[in-house]
Amino acid sequence: MSPLESRDERLQQAMKLVLLATLPGLLALFWFYGWGVLINLLLSVATALAVEATVIHLRRQPLRPTLTDGSAVVSATLLAVALPPYCPWWLTVTAIASGLLLGKHLYGGVGKNPFNPAMLGFALAMVLFPQPMTQWPAHSMDLTSAVQQVFNLGQAPDAWVQATALDSLRINKSLTIDELFAGNPAFGRFGGHGVEWVNLAFLAGGLLLLQRRVFGWQAPVGMLASLFVVSLLCWNGSGSDSHGSPLFHLLSGATMLGAFFIVTEPVSGAKSPLARLLFGVGVGCLTYLIRTWGGYPDGVAFAVLLMNLCVPALERFASRRQQQVTP
Repeated sequence: MSPLESRDERLQQAMKLVLLATLPGLLALFWFYGWGVLINLLLSVATALAVEATVIHLRRQPLRPTLTDGSAVVSATLLAVALPPYCPWWLTVTAIASGLLLGKHLYGGVGKNPFNPAMLGFALAMVLFPQPMTQWPAHSMDLTSAVQQVFNLGQAPDAWVQATALDSLRINKSLTIDELFAGNPAFGRFGGHGVEWVNLAFLAGGLLLLQRRVFGWQAPVGMLASLFVVSLLCWNGSGSDSHGSPLFHLLSGATMLGAFFIVTEPVSGAKSPLARLLFGVGVGCLTYLIRTWGGYPDGVAFAVLLMNLCVPALERFASRRQQQVTP
């Protein structure tokens, strides 16, 4: 087996494990939101494969191993689970196509991208189409209604969307935290309704990847620890001006998806252990700042992209530290 074939095989195995680890989160999303999750996934994967095949053809390269390494499917899956279920089909297609083209192939393809393609696609969709990106369903739909909603084939049912827990907390001016949890259907027991279980499901999948040593512990631990510490220091109880407890932030939004499936991306993320730790810490701090004082309810995607820009500086800092401690 040649070194190139060995590397490609290792990449395929890693991508398969990542896809397997997303299953608990996908099942939890399907349980709470229904068929829209699977429609998003199918649209995203199909678009990703079509974009990959088109770019490879234009570059006059063989389809294998690029099309079969699994990286495009993983990016499509991670973006699909981050998008609101039942969002318009064109939004899903635009997000994954722009993420792959601008975040991956613009720089030469897999292994060369400075930004996380899934998060770049998500961020672009959030900036360009903020209204459909914030329409999270209040309940699931049957398959027929889901297809009609995604492909705009019929009138949407009344009151089928609601603000997320993070968005409700960000715009809250008068209700206490206890009142929000008691009276707002977007809130669950500890975090967002349903989303807290989705986060626990992605946590379970992430721990599997950690146990199989698909990635190191530094980036996810750095992100979760910094998010916990900053939210604890800024937590001012349950008053109407509260920004939420540490547990609320850990179990809301895309926290666990970001910690175990996004900040651990090996190409756009940091490489050395210290740099990975600092990368995760930066993502956690920025996520809280964006959630609390920024213009978007969940700041994971923007935090990751901002820290992608800092990777060269983090690597230089880690290298200097290593040289200082090495006798």
